[in-house]
Amino acid sequence: MAMANPLYDALLAPHEGSGRVFLHLPGGGTLSHAAFGRMAARFAHAIRAAGLGPGDRLAVQVDKSPEALAVYAACLRAGVVLLPLNTGYTAAELAYFLADAEPKLVLCDPAAEAALRPVASAQGAALMTLDADGTGSFADAAQGLPERFDTAPRKDGDLAALLYTSGTTGRSKGAMLTQANLLSNARVLVEAWAFTPRDLLLHALPIFHTHGLFVASNTALLAGAEMIFLPRFDVDAVVKALPRATAMMGVPTFYTRLLDDARLTPELAAGMRLFVSGSAPLLAETHRRFEARTGHIILERYGMTETNMNTSNPYAGARRPGTVGLPLPGVELKVTDPETGAELPRGEIGMIEVRGPNVFAGYWRMPDKTREELREDGFFITGDLGVQGADGYVQIVGRGKDLIISGGFNIYPKEVEEALDTLPGIRESAVIGVPHPDLGEAALAVLVPEPGAEPDLAAAAGALEDNLARFKRPRHYEILPELPRNTMGKVQKAALRERFAGTFAGDGGSGAA
Repeated sequence: MAMANPLYDALLAPHEGSGRVFLHLPGGGTLSHAAFGRMAARFAHAIRAAGLGPGDRLAVQVDKSPEALAVYAACLRAGVVLLPLNTGYTAAELAYFLADAEPKLVLCDPAAEAALRPVASAQGAALMTLDADGTGSFADAAQGLPERFDTAPRKDGDLAALLYTSGTTGRSKGAMLTQANLLSNARVLVEAWAFTPRDLLLHALPIFHTHGLFVASNTALLAGAEMIFLPRFDVDAVVKALPRATAMMGVPTFYTRLLDDARLTPELAAGMRLFVSGSAPLLAETHRRFEARTGHIILERYGMTETNMNTSNPYAGARRPGTVGLPLPGVELKVTDPETGAELPRGEIGMIEVRGPNVFAGYWRMPDKTREELREDGFFITGDLGVQGADGYVQIVGRGKDLIISGGFNIYPKEVEEALDTLPGIRESAVIGVPHPDLGEAALAVLVPEPGAEPDLAAAAGALEDNLARFKRPRHYEILPELPRNTMGKVQKAALRERFAGTFAGDGGSGAA
């Protein structure tokens, strides 16, 4: 009788030896569960041969491929803690993660090997390569190794992954995610979003991030669903795959790009059961345009690196534009006063805190940071400001650090952005606080015009007069062709604040509208 390993037992063991298709690959090929399982077993042997045992870290910075996903499965089998890293990070940025997490092995793209070798060896880590096509020194090392592997015993509280937050301020923190964190969330999502073995999930997300790796892949594995595994989001590939798929998980950019394409029609999406959006706020406008174009109502949900998924609009029930729905089963959510931590009544804006089996075990080697953000009673202070309506639906109004305090008044950027986004000729907006000599900080709006449109700034400022208090209205407007975003589509407001920091430097308190 093999020892228990919660994630392996639930996600992988039920499919061992099954000839059913697991992954549909670009170019028309497929990979069965049995073949995926054999690959994962060989990889687990290769990881063990490289000297890694249960609890050791394996850092992975490679392009998305079936092999890269099999490395995750191999880590589960070997009891090794997976540390997936954004493929956009430079060697200099990686040095921080390797020094902090102390992985024994680093897997990288062959093209990055020369740059990363000194970085890895400085930390005493072995370095091997894995290319997007599945070749590389790691694949070579696994060649010919046994296709059966005795899975390492693991407990609910054992670490399964270390995911670093994409911190825009301060050092990035390693969120420790346990077997139980990941498994509890996968079970809740299969149920909440009605996944079954009949589903074919269109997977165009990266797998170095919780969304593509855990929300999408774990849910598909647990449900026994198949996945169309695309290397990245490409409009042509997605349009081609949509008629076969039943579900898609995406970031808002996926949906705006589809809306820009004339091929997005009700007929194209006729076989789809579910479109999910997350990782960044979905504009209410995008939500409405997508429904008008396809007849489908996008399901928006809310999660974080530290907590997996917290809330979701209902699968059966009203999906409300501009909200992230209701707390998921097993997740407790409250809105608190950011200063005192006291719970606020429904309908008041405050700090969102969550508690449940989904909430991480703390920050890797940062006990002080953990104590600051994870209360003794298990509630995690998310850093997100929000409001919960009388009916339980949650609305996120922004990150705590994005709150603008101007002349002693609180301005929630989201409220101003929603007003701006409805104006003609404006595709989207970002409202930030920048230093102001008289008010402490003032609101500045960055506008992205619709293709071919030239926003009339005076008209935009005038339009806000009717529906926003004067103190909330931006005191300055800038136009950019696009907003700076990270790979998951989150607007990088810190970059905008830096860029426009000196805007009001010469304002001796006059504050032009």
